[in-house]
Amino acid sequence: MSVQTEPGVAATPSAASEATDGGPQAATEARTAVVQAAQRAKVAARALAGATRGTKDEALHVLADALVAAQAEIIAANADDVEREQANGMSPGLVDRLRLDPGRIAAIAGALRDLAALPDPVGEVVRGSTLPNGLTVRQVRVPMGVVGMIYEARPNVTVDAAGLALKSGNAVILRGGSAAARSNEVIVRVLSQALTGVGLPADAIQSIDAHGREGARELMRARGLVDVLVPRGGASLIQTVVTESTVPVIETGVGNCHLFVDAGADVAKATAILLNSKTQRVGVCNALETLLVHEAIAAEFLPGALSALGAAGVRIHGDEATAAHVGEGVEFEPATEQDWATEYLSLDLAVRVVPDLDSAIEHIRTWTSGHTEAICTADVTSVQRFTTELDSAAIMVNASTRFTDGGQLGLGAEIGISTQKLHARGPMGLAELTTTTWIVQGDGHVRS
Repeated sequence: MSVQTEPGVAATPSAASEATDGGPQAATEARTAVVQAAQRAKVAARALAGATRGTKDEALHVLADALVAAQAEIIAANADDVEREQANGMSPGLVDRLRLDPGRIAAIAGALRDLAALPDPVGEVVRGSTLPNGLTVRQVRVPMGVVGMIYEARPNVTVDAAGLALKSGNAVILRGGSAAARSNEVIVRVLSQALTGVGLPADAIQSIDAHGREGARELMRARGLVDVLVPRGGASLIQTVVTESTVPVIETGVGNCHLFVDAGADVAKATAILLNSKTQRVGVCNALETLLVHEAIAAEFLPGALSALGAAGVRIHGDEATAAHVGEGVEFEPATEQDWATEYLSLDLAVRVVPDLDSAIEHIRTWTSGHTEAICTADVTSVQRFTTELDSAAIMVNASTRFTDGGQLGLGAEIGISTQKLHARGPMGLAELTTTTWIVQGDGHVRS
């Protein structure tokens, strides 16, 4: 599934294409460095593939402890990143993604410990049988091998990717972008050094940030050395990776997420879901960007909902029917088609009144990025139609869009939200970082 670049969203430099070309010498140096890193990662991946669950879980706890122990150094490096990016005009939503503090470091360390408590996917028998001829057949989960990550302004992703790769038996090569360069430099050093304390190779977690755009380009072309590549970030980054990569890509997507408030919905519950979806954290892909309201409930629902959004600092981009319900203290501007396509990642929300469920479904089909859609309704027929007629990675019924998250859905940390349909879709946890092998056991069997 391709990802459309959203009109009207200010582009930020992506981790895949943030700098000008450094010339032939820089390209040669980057190619050599990435090939060598990938070769070391392949050796490390072989060691991880044979590691026991006990060893991997111990390592996850050691990594968590190391992060907490180094939090002063990490926070100081992160402060440099935040100060620089604020001076460069980064949006508040993206600065929020970038920022680390003791609470967030404790949370990402806690996510590593949560991963240790989850079952090990490696060795799981997906299916198996004994054939009539006596052959036993098992399809078994095995690690991918070497996982590449290209992402931007998200130092927590550095930890999530490292932890998920470790638990699923993979080595990881990280390209985190210039916005979080200092943060990621310290985090990767802390994590890779901590691995050696439990007898695992430091090369299981590597960064190629030092090689800039050329490094990202070479990572995308390292087919045969890197087994799978996961881009995580804005539309331009994802599109660049999907277009230029020769390495197989698991495509993550931007989040133009929708909420439809149906006729007869519980107004109090719908308002709470709306506020949580939009304002709990705005700079994330599962934050709400468009609200659709059935015209039969608009007069009852919208005045209070818009007032609550206004009190939370949300700017409304609405149609004419929405404008009729805007009260004092609510910042409003007429919506354009561009608004229906936009992933704001800010305190902005597109709002439209629709005549019925059919219109809501048609609007979502037209503008969705395939991430998350939600419906508030008491009508089981509406639920059935909404969940079967829409085709997104996640669909929420009477629940916030913010639940599209690996941790919230019991997967532990996640490496991203896949909006494609091949191999993995939705939050990608441990199982999504494995592939399978067929083990066929006989006793001198030959095919006739």
